[in-house]
Amino acid sequence: MKVKVIIPAYNEEESIAKVIAEIPKVVQEIIVVSNNSTDDTEENALNAGATVLQENQKGYGYACLKGIDYISKQSTTPDIIVFLDGDYSDFPSELPKIIAPIIEENKDLVIGTRVKKWRKKGSMTFPQIFGNWLATSLMKLFFNARFTDLGPFRAIKYNKLLELEMQDKTYGWTVEMQLKALKKDFSYTEVPVHYKNRIGTSKVSGTVKGAIFAGVKILGWIFKYSFK
Repeated sequence: MKVKVIIPAYNEEESIAKVIAEIPKVVQEIIVVSNNSTDDTEENALNAGATVLQENQKGYGYACLKGIDYISKQSTTPDIIVFLDGDYSDFPSELPKIIAPIIEENKDLVIGTRVKKWRKKGSMTFPQIFGNWLATSLMKLFFNARFTDLGPFRAIKYNKLLELEMQDKTYGWTVEMQLKALKKDFSYTEVPVHYKNRIGTSKVSGTVKGAIFAGVKILGWIFKYSFK
């Protein structure tokens, strides 16, 4: 199967080359979307062998949508899209086990779950841990979902991704994908992954403003779909 990776990145000059270097060769193309970076993220990504796009409108969703739009205009399309953060908190080498359920079990969506026993101490802040618990608990309550995490390291069939018609431009991207997958009755599973302290400061959980905005956006998507 053809696999492509989309990495949204905002000022990740210290980490982006490390992330790219550890992505297994099974991937046909690594697409780094620079989300208005002001440092050497773009140059370092290019030197590491990635395709680099620019998205000047700030927002995780904006960057992901830019990557999807780029792929949609290519002459050949991939079978699987993997989303991965550019801060080196994930272990890119675990990508094969993220895509395995799609290849071997024909799953539509796979979430890399940051299980406690495999997380480095301090790699997730309290707002992240609580927010994940609250969001997944609400999804279980309203939709009988089995999700336990909103982890950014995930894989989805390309045709199913297009079917979702993703819209969120900022913090709600991950939960929107999971909610729409539930609504459309996609097959899904979770795969435990390791997680470590990121390089640099998080743009979301690293600030009070970011944590609040992310929480509001995530809960907004859940309640929107709960009463739809």
